Amino acid sequence: MACFIIGAGSFYGLPVPVRDTDTVIAADGGWRVCRELSLTPSLLVADFDSLDAVPEFDHILRLPVEKDDTDMIRAVKEGFVRGETEFYLLGGMGGRRTDHTLANMQTLAYIARHGGRGWLYGSGERFTAICDGGEIMLPAKKSGILSVFCLGADAEGVTIQGAQYPLADAALTADFPLGVSNHFTGKAVRVAVRRGCLLIGICDKE
Repeated sequence: MACFIIGAGSFYGLPVPVRDTDTVIAADGGWRVCRELSLTPSLLVADFDSLDAVPEFDHILRLPVEKDDTDMIRAVKEGFVRGETEFYLLGGMGGRRTDHTLANMQTLAYIARHGGRGWLYGSGERFTAICDGGEIMLPAKKSGILSVFCLGADAEGVTIQGAQYPLADAALTADFPLGVSNHFTGKAVRVAVRRGCLLIGICDKE
């Protein structure tokens, strides 16, 4: 099962089809996208700052405008409550609000630190995060860009195998983008971190 969370940012299409066993949660203005896709979400989470009116819908979690959680991260929390561990965050990049894009990248770290895997989708690119002993195997690609960033405190024991520029037991910091613009070379790529958190970006375009 997977949990699709659709936000109010730029929507670039579904990365994979939604199955009957999957959960769909609309985060505020993502409700419009669900309507356009003829998807009925399990839940609408919103403070209604990006929807003009409250829709007639039986499953709404209404949030106050002044709060700590963004609509997106609250939707993630609701997904965890439902037993989900695989999250696809859509409509979480682009638009007018770069601050929300950054917030959603931090949300990937929240997902990783709570035992899940999250993917944030943009236009021809996607991001995920691994933290504190985590690792990920990325399928072989003949081309494409791989970028690895430190997200938070210094990341230690960073390993990248199979990419054009490997790393072994290295340190990445948040004030120097050493891991930007690596490349796939037709091999599967392994990224791991012993301590700290990594944001991993994959761009299909060279």
